[in-house]
This record gives sequence, structure tokens and C-alpha cells, in this order.
Amino acid sequence: MATYEYLCSRCGPFDVKLVIGTAPTAYGCPSCAGAARRVYSSPGLTLTSHAVAALRLREEQACEAPAVVSQLPPGRRAHPHPALSRLPRP
Repeated sequence: MATYEYLCSRCGPFDVKLVIGTAPTAYGCPSCAGAARRVYSSPGLTLTSHAVAALRLREEQACEAPAVVSQLPPGRRAHPHPALSRLPRP
């Protein structure tokens, strides 16, 4: 669903939610039932902070080429879950 904006000459602007690509050039005003013409406006875009944009970029890059880890970084010890110690070992 998309929100389309129409302008009635008597009542002013109003929004209508319709399936994408099905908006007619004229639509009936909900107040006076007169013909209202479609108004083209800019989409509602928001600006993201630099930190959020960097995180999204890293996420997209990880989807394309994920980093493969074969061992723990130096100086880090593995802390296994306590339940794993009760599992039978071969």
C-alpha cells in the first residue's frame, strides 16, 4: 500500500492509501464528494546518522562476503557453556 496525496479545490489536501500503481489522476473528496486532482510530492525520506549508516554498510558487506573465523583472537579464552561439560566425550 502507498499513500497518495490529492487536492480538492473546495476542501484542501487529503491522503488516500491505495495499492501501488493503482492511483487514478482524479479521486472523490471524502468531505464533499467532488473531484480532486492528484498532487505529486516528494517522498518522506529521513536522514540517518553516520553511525547508523556505517552499521548498515557493514551489514550489507557481511552478507556479500562474511568474515570467516577459524580461531579465537589472541588473549581471549573460550568460556564454554556449563551444560557442555556434562556432554559425553568420545
